[in-house]
Amino acid sequence: MIPILTLTLNPAIDLAADVPQVLPGIKLRCTEPRVDPGGGGLNVSRAIRILGGQSTAFVALGGNVGGRLAALIAAAGIEIVAFAGPGETRESLTVTETGTGQQFRFMLPGARWSPARVEAALARIDRAVPKGGMVVLSGSLPPGVPADFPALVSNLLGQRARLLVDTSGAPLAHLAAGGVPDLDILRMDDGEAASLAGRPLDSVAETADFASALVARGVAGCVIIARGADGSVLADARGRWHSRSEPVEVFSAVGAGDTFVGAFVLALARGAPPETALAHGVAAAAAAVITEATELCHPEDVARLLPSCAPHPV
Repeated sequence: MIPILTLTLNPAIDLAADVPQVLPGIKLRCTEPRVDPGGGGLNVSRAIRILGGQSTAFVALGGNVGGRLAALIAAAGIEIVAFAGPGETRESLTVTETGTGQQFRFMLPGARWSPARVEAALARIDRAVPKGGMVVLSGSLPPGVPADFPALVSNLLGQRARLLVDTSGAPLAHLAAGGVPDLDILRMDDGEAASLAGRPLDSVAETADFASALVARGVAGCVIIARGADGSVLADARGRWHSRSEPVEVFSAVGAGDTFVGAFVLALARGAPPETALAHGVAAAAAAVITEATELCHPEDVARLLPSCAPHPV
């Protein structure tokens, strides 16, 4: 298996609890919270670990919360490259209303980064890049980190490693404008894709057409667009594929996209072609939504769902 490095500049301690009903103006008595290390790249590393693989996680940690997060990462069996982030590492809270099943997700922005700290992080990432491996940049960027950060990472990597980027907002818009020459893999969800396309992508064919157009424009060698319960679409120079799992009951969508990326990258690292890796990602994402809170997936659920996720050309 080729080595994998995940990058998380804006990690969090994820707290998840239940409450009978969310109402304004009163004290809401929550259940004992589940506590997990969180943030896009960390969740990817957690999923890889759950599925029997290993990765190294570059993580920016700050203050007392950062120390607690480091302990949670170590307890999860994930090797880290720790970097001194500014201020205190953030926390996030997911509250599930048991009466309706609705989830309320409260995400803090994280401390602001200076240009000097961004440069220092890039220098540390440069030393951590696994030659011939894969690098995953996933999740939000903290305040102060420029939208072209994925391009800066790509320039660092050169031909040493493949890069997968899963982001949103201004960094995604920069990528879609061709801001990262030779980007290997770009992933987004259907809402982000529709925003970039300037129109709804209602059908699998429309999603595949848009993904193929991004590949043809040179935005990335491979583009993946998630369609929620309708699975995901992948396009590259060889063709387009769609994979979806059998229907499942959704308990928590937290971390499903990161779980997809973890399973997808792990399959690639083990030598699977992209369309096969797509099926592994879709099965893992479906397995993630049937667990509660921030638990991610169970390997036995992924194995059970995988046969239903066979990729089909679009």
